Amino acid sequence: MRTALLQSSGRPGSVAENLKELDEAAGRAAEAGAALLVAPELFLTGYAIGDDVARLAEPADGPAADEVARLARRHGLAVAYGYPERDGAAVFNSAQLIAADGTRLANYRKTHLYGCFERDQFAPGGQPVVQAELDGLTVGIVICYDVEFPETVRAHALAGTDLLLVPTAQMHPFQFVAESLVPVRAFENQMYVAYVNRAGREGEFEFVGLSVLAGPDGVARARGGRGEELLLADADRALLAASRLANPYLRDRRPGLYGSLV
Repeated sequence: MRTALLQSSGRPGSVAENLKELDEAAGRAAEAGAALLVAPELFLTGYAIGDDVARLAEPADGPAADEVARLARRHGLAVAYGYPERDGAAVFNSAQLIAADGTRLANYRKTHLYGCFERDQFAPGGQPVVQAELDGLTVGIVICYDVEFPETVRAHALAGTDLLLVPTAQMHPFQFVAESLVPVRAFENQMYVAYVNRAGREGEFEFVGLSVLAGPDGVARARGGRGEELLLADADRALLAASRLANPYLRDRRPGLYGSLV
């Protein structure tokens, strides 16, 4: 499945401008043969926008989701994007996957909140594994800091995730996560990992880009630089099956020894 990674911080504070950019990127991705476009963490609103996060938060089926569904149908590809989700009084750092026909397939709430900013703005999600079927692949979703916990990604591996989407707001000086940790997560869990970052300075944060689609062999199929760009790479079902046959990590696990981890 050809997958497009939108590395951009969009226009922080402007949902309308970010929807416009998502629409334009979806058009380019579809022309390149992509079946899926993935945008970064909190792409619809911006990340470092303070209390405006809560002001701009919408339900999972709100007006912005309706607009993403329309652009997905218009361009004929699935879209995954980060946004602040309002559910009653609570606001979650969420990511939603919408199918090419506009159907809402999956909605994930970030389970591991990073730093005071996120803990002040968001409630933590409580469901670690959220999946959907897309083009013959089992697609899972986590957000940024979640992927840095081996337990989170291993839970996806054991649940059968083939392609893990990771909308991200990865900042300096932690670029080693994109460069080293993400390919290792893909290898040790025998899956594709699409790690899609913001780029450039936003408030006090400097986002490092370096988005990557890593394969189950630990090799980057596409890797971004530090600026805004649209990356394209394939999640190959045949390679995934062959890699899983050759790699014994999941087969050689001894869960009976791991009780002390929990």
